[in-house]
Amino acid sequence: MLAFPPEPCDSVAPPIRSGGFENNHDQSSRLIRTNDEESSEIMKVTVERASLLKSLSHVHRVVERRTTIPILSNVLLRAEQGVLNLRATDLDLEVTETLPADIEKAGATTVAAHMLHDIIRKLPDGAQVSLETGSDNQQMVIRSGRSRFTLQTLPDSDFPDLAAGDMSHTFTVGAADLHRLIEKTQFAISTEETRYYLNGIFLHTIEVDGGVVLRAVATDGHRLARVETPAPEGSNGMPGIIIPRKAVNEIIKLVEIAGEQVRIEMSASKIRLTFGSVVLTSKLIDGTFPDYQRVIPAGNDKVLVADKSEFAAAVDRVSTISSERGRAVKLAVADRKLTLSVTNPDSGSATEEVEVDYEASPLEIGFNARYLLDIMGQLDSDTAFFKLSDAGSPTLVQDREGSNALYVLMPMRV
Repeated sequence: MLAFPPEPCDSVAPPIRSGGFENNHDQSSRLIRTNDEESSEIMKVTVERASLLKSLSHVHRVVERRTTIPILSNVLLRAEQGVLNLRATDLDLEVTETLPADIEKAGATTVAAHMLHDIIRKLPDGAQVSLETGSDNQQMVIRSGRSRFTLQTLPDSDFPDLAAGDMSHTFTVGAADLHRLIEKTQFAISTEETRYYLNGIFLHTIEVDGGVVLRAVATDGHRLARVETPAPEGSNGMPGIIIPRKAVNEIIKLVEIAGEQVRIEMSASKIRLTFGSVVLTSKLIDGTFPDYQRVIPAGNDKVLVADKSEFAAAVDRVSTISSERGRAVKLAVADRKLTLSVTNPDSGSATEEVEVDYEASPLEIGFNARYLLDIMGQLDSDTAFFKLSDAGSPTLVQDREGSNALYVLMPMRV
């Protein structure tokens, strides 16, 4: 395991569970806030099926399939001033989207999110969809062509509002830069719930070589990913935040529809990202991310350079016979030859040789094959650049010297 310093004892904040919330009635009652605005009793709106399906596909993913609070299974629909606003939440994460609509009668209601999505998905392309609630606002009728559906509703006044509050920092980042920060660190997020402060991506600004960079870091204790980009204007001095895993999964999907820029607003407890017409608000993990810089090796002087594709293919082949539990592959390097080997007492053994650039003293070291392949998949260039020390020390991996994407991998005993 990467030898992080111990977590401060005074941090007793509960974890944000990825994809859920505490199933406690008293707590959920405190978190749910009713709308002060008086909702309309009748709503009638017509919208294009393609636009509605696209918006539902963005918001319904937040809704948990199983929840003890019925309103959280629903999506809020609010029709007013020529637009239909959709909102879904699990109390930790909220996604909203606004789309143009023909509003005959303004109003609001909530219906089952996944059911509505499935209905709209199965309607024919090019269809017009009518959504209408009655005066009692207990049902919503969906009409499209010869199809008619009636869904039970719950009052919009009961729908929780994940109020973001005051945001201390606001800035705009390139969508491509944000995508790279998230995509190339996401794989290293820990899934161990007891170390909840590792269940997300640590996003912060830091001064490097006289300039300020926006840096994303993730680790599970066995591997670490660190990627950075020049800090956008307005981000300097932002609080270091830990974005939870479920929010990360949604960000990576939504950033692809964001156009060129993403607006980010944050405080010490929440983050809000605007991707065009889609707004994602998330609670942050309330904890202290470890001092990751202590585990990044600085004195590794044995340099190995390999063709990334050739190396990854060799690792994949020899690991075929490895045990699911072990997944260890041994690397023996000397002169310009790297020998990869796997021994499984239950299956047999495998070896393969790869030509590499290596001029240091011979070394044997073992790694988890899956972790190696994960890192190879993140490298941008055709080469894999390893900095090694000895069989028991962390190894540094990049696609070139000085790259702004850096990976640390702990060895295994082989």
